[in-house]
Amino acid sequence: MAIDVTVRRAIPLPPDRVAAYAMDWRHDAEWTQGIRRAELTREADGGGFGVGAEVTRTARFLGRRIDYVLRVAGYDPPRLLDMVASAAPMPMHVTYSFESHPRGTLAGIRVRGGPGGLLRLAEPLTSRQVRSSLGKDLRDLERRLTDREGGT
Repeated sequence: MAIDVTVRRAIPLPPDRVAAYAMDWRHDAEWTQGIRRAELTREADGGGFGVGAEVTRTARFLGRRIDYVLRVAGYDPPRLLDMVASAAPMPMHVTYSFESHPRGTLAGIRVRGGPGGLLRLAEPLTSRQVRSSLGKDLRDLERRLTDREGGT
């Protein structure tokens, strides 16, 4: 059984504003649960951030430090950012999506993968924890963006 969790939230701002912030790796630690550090460790083939770029993240999950590298597999701002782990303790595929919605933007995060080794036994707990973390991520994304909008 593999993890496949999707969480969505309507955010009362246009998709281009939500996506510009959420797709920028420099903001990862500000709104993503558990991420302590994110660094662009490989630029895209044409330079900068895009398909082929790699972001190295240091995070805490279930009380453990996890270091992993996500390679950008799909990049279509402001609609989609699709990343696959190129180096991680477990297979991971993370997709961020942003669609127009009557209340602004429907932001979504989908995480697919599977725990390796002993974590495989805790998979139902892991799926619940991932769902909870992603829900908090989108809540924090909305708060950070609406606070910024209110302050400008």
